[in-house]
Amino acid sequence: MSSSQSAGSSDHEDEPRDTQTPNDWLEWLQQNEEEEEEEGDEDEDDENDYAGGGIELEVLIEELMEGATDQGEGSNAQHGEEGQGAAQPPRRVVRIGGALLRGQYLNPAIVEDEEGGGRHFSWNIGNTSGNKRFPKVPSEEGKKLMESGAFGAYDRSQPSRKALARRLLDRELGLGDLSGQKLNQGLMAQSMIPSTKPEMVIHYEDPDFKVRLYDTSSPYNWRHYKTVNYPFGQWTMTDADLSPDNKWLAFSSLQPHVGIAATDPNDTGDPYTLDLADGSHHGRNEYIFGGFAIFSVRFSGDGRHIVAGTGANSIVVYDIERRRSLHHVRGHTDDVNAVCFADKLSPHILYSGSDDCTIKVWDTRSMGDGREAGAFVGHTEGLTYIDSKGDGRYILSNGKDQSMKLWDLRMAMSTSQFHESDPTAATRNRDYEYDYRWQDYEDYQWFQHPHDNSLVTFRGHKVQRTLIRCHFSPPNSTNSHYVYSGSHDGYVYVWNLDATLAAKIDVTSATRGAMYRPRTERRHRTHHRGAHGWASMVRDVGWHPNAPMLVASAWSGPDQDGGTASLHSFNEGESDEGQPMMGILVNEKLEPYLTS
Repeated sequence: MSSSQSAGSSDHEDEPRDTQTPNDWLEWLQQNEEEEEEEGDEDEDDENDYAGGGIELEVLIEELMEGATDQGEGSNAQHGEEGQGAAQPPRRVVRIGGALLRGQYLNPAIVEDEEGGGRHFSWNIGNTSGNKRFPKVPSEEGKKLMESGAFGAYDRSQPSRKALARRLLDRELGLGDLSGQKLNQGLMAQSMIPSTKPEMVIHYEDPDFKVRLYDTSSPYNWRHYKTVNYPFGQWTMTDADLSPDNKWLAFSSLQPHVGIAATDPNDTGDPYTLDLADGSHHGRNEYIFGGFAIFSVRFSGDGRHIVAGTGANSIVVYDIERRRSLHHVRGHTDDVNAVCFADKLSPHILYSGSDDCTIKVWDTRSMGDGREAGAFVGHTEGLTYIDSKGDGRYILSNGKDQSMKLWDLRMAMSTSQFHESDPTAATRNRDYEYDYRWQDYEDYQWFQHPHDNSLVTFRGHKVQRTLIRCHFSPPNSTNSHYVYSGSHDGYVYVWNLDATLAAKIDVTSATRGAMYRPRTERRHRTHHRGAHGWASMVRDVGWHPNAPMLVASAWSGPDQDGGTASLHSFNEGESDEGQPMMGILVNEKLEPYLTS
């Protein structure tokens, strides 16, 4: 709406239209307050509101006598009919106000009017410029973690940071004492973050329910050595995990069977399946429509058990050798999208993350009663992934509220605290509807959870359309210094522990180009085309445990109906003289990719 009104316009033309969005309402309200201020409103309270960076909206709801109408003086019958239709805007204002209140735009108050017998809702609309409503960056807690040494070496003299070449020289000359040399080695690893230009891009044609295994022991020369078929796939492959001894691969889809395949290339037999439903399902449709899809699967530290998160709001712990479920606990009130074990060496403590916005802690030795050992709350939308640092203490999670969070097991809510305080009440009854598969998440929808017990919140990436994953960086190749995530916008985001951004890797740019091969028949995903006719959505990222390189797995193409795995390494220049050359294009078997 224009900030100026024509001379012949009626008063009603200055009111917000029913079809306007919440942001339009805010613009109109702020505009009217600015006009009142220009007219010289001397009200002291209003001046205080402006000084605080906010304005106040009051919606008067009058209580009418029975049989009375709310027509003004001089109203005719036509105006009366319009008045009945006009009774809807206040309700819309209330609904919009409730949604904005969830986003912390508004501070509410209900005021009784003693003289007129009416009531009005009063909302203070704060100044939403900037990101003051989001967690502070850099995070003080995150900085303490960096200084503690729990996440690698910390250079307290950062203003005089040495170049990598100088650190290499110091290492070769053996300068400094043992502690200084160890610090130097750790800081070298931290400085080698992979860059955007890829070493290699693997192109995949269609979702075909096949799992490809590659030998990456030589980081720059991968070798394809096995492809495993999954005959029970439904719609998509949801997860895969290697056993601790790397001899077995577990993989899942949107149905209750987990496939188990040997990684030995000489084993050409079909994978065998584990039925995690134990015969309790009632038909194929139940698997697809939320009855018993499997969204996440993980091996235990000893390799004897797997744990799975399901669309039945449950966690399944399964004994591989005995082929039976040990526990099947309905521990959440919505889909369980992510599970993992807390410690690589222990099969007992595990975590589950759900669309009910909670992370729960379980002890397999006491899961029989169906009660969690602890809980974390802080996300205001469902979780897409959780990752353990492997030390039995720190946990990382991605959420559909466009936030990644770091947690400490010592700060978990006890079972009694969780049930007494009912922390999920803050997210159960929202004033807005959001489906991450189709909709964008607006900043006004985000709010600080009143029971948030996370340590650090990381923001900037987009967690939309699919269950995007996040991870701790490995100890050898990065000195455990970073956390990172894929993103719907086609980037890999790498953060320091204090929530500052360390790097962004542009996977869309890395994969765009001659790799696209037009086909007469393609599967189309329900996503929009990229701004330049090409788009990538990074679903998962894996950082090499020993080398400064990572691989980003993405949906890529004009309609995101193909797939890519792009290999990115640390490189101080845009090119190198090594072999093979940077940027090579290959197919799923690592053969040259032909684009025509």
